[in-house]
Amino acid sequence: MANVVRDPREHPEAILPDLSIADPAVTFTKEDIAFVYGSRWKQRYFKQVGEDYFPLPAQWDVIHKVWRPYKVAMGTDWWTAHYPPENFQRPTGPLCDGCHSVNYDVRTKKVTEWNVGCERCHGPGSEHLRQPVASTIQNPSRMDPRHATDVCIQCHSQGRPRANPTEGRPFDWPVGFHVGLNLEDFWQLEEHRSGETSFTHFADGTAHKNRMQGNDFVTSQMYLKEVTCYDCHDVHGTKHDADVRRPGNKLCLGCHAPGSAIGPRGATVEQHTHHQAGSSGSECIACHMPKIEQTISDVMVRSHTFRFISPTATERQKIPNSCNTCHTDKTTQWALEAMKTWTEFSPWRVNR
Repeated sequence: MANVVRDPREHPEAILPDLSIADPAVTFTKEDIAFVYGSRWKQRYFKQVGEDYFPLPAQWDVIHKVWRPYKVAMGTDWWTAHYPPENFQRPTGPLCDGCHSVNYDVRTKKVTEWNVGCERCHGPGSEHLRQPVASTIQNPSRMDPRHATDVCIQCHSQGRPRANPTEGRPFDWPVGFHVGLNLEDFWQLEEHRSGETSFTHFADGTAHKNRMQGNDFVTSQMYLKEVTCYDCHDVHGTKHDADVRRPGNKLCLGCHAPGSAIGPRGATVEQHTHHQAGSSGSECIACHMPKIEQTISDVMVRSHTFRFISPTATERQKIPNSCNTCHTDKTTQWALEAMKTWTEFSPWRVNR
């Protein structure tokens, strides 16, 4: 289970920063915090008022260990047009909790359990408890690729419900969807206009904010070829970053080995990447999954289109490219000139 949501009264260690140290951004105390969200990149805090929870106005940047304001600005997320600008008029029930709980009830505001528990991905488990066999539980690994991927996309995407409002309030998660149904009947991915940079997308349609892995993935060749999220990730946990099944290039090269039908044409990975073997620049994800999607401040997560982004895209459309994301001290022109020496690649492709 993904323990993103924790009650600090039960888990006092969940609060990462020292709240006894004064900071002008922090206008609340430990006693105000009913729930803590997150621990890897950022941590947010929520206060209970009646049956609702509301975001407190500061968040902890876990990477830089500093406080930052937390308030979703008007005109950014689509739902800001339907709620007042103050945090304490934006309850987490319709805006967050559907993806951080199991069976959030839009009428009673109650949940079966907080966090992404078993039933979030496997559906109701009571029958499986009575008769613990494969046929009494949903399992994404036995679903067709589309429905299996929907299990993840329901929360790892930016979009809006097709039926809105619900119970008089706009919701920012797919109300009514559960595993096995067609996600598209409940959820519409955020639209993108080609050439337009928006709050959610770069001009080429690549996502530029966190929690949009699904928006990226459905545009990829991986999705087209019926690769699923669980082919690469094991949500039950692994010892590797991002819960991937195998570390580093071992994950990608399981399918895309040099010389294979869907692998690099060179004899070795370093011949394909033009970076030293074992270096970060010779990792598949460095070029095909650059860290360009913002989660907080300058902390980025990886894109999931798996497309190489050329320096030309930066010059023409202001999209961060795969080269200068690592070579931050170099120019896009330097990157383009370097790639022109890679004679096994078409110059027409390099200059796209």
